[in-house]
Amino acid sequence: MNVKITLSALITAGMLFGATQASALDGAQLYKTKTCFSCHGQDAKTPIMPVYPKLAGQNAAYALQQMKDIKSGARSNSMSAAMKGVMHLVTEEEMKAIAEWLATL
Repeated sequence: MNVKITLSALITAGMLFGATQASALDGAQLYKTKTCFSCHGQDAKTPIMPVYPKLAGQNAAYALQQMKDIKSGARSNSMSAAMKGVMHLVTEEEMKAIAEWLATL
């Protein structure tokens, strides 16, 4: 059997695998294991301090960008300082899964 694999086929397979991996992540579970609930509340609607944002229902693209900016240091203020300490525990794929889950609430 002679198998020809083209670059296009490899790229497509890689993209499908990546999409499957990202969609396989459980945003609700990650929200708990990455300790988001500690400040933003178990339901993402009842933060421990009134100045902390309610995350439930937040636009996924916006939430993802905020997490990425906090992790990179692009967003750096007194509100993001506490979150900066845990963002090294969260990959971009996990951030995306969390953001997508928050948008469904």
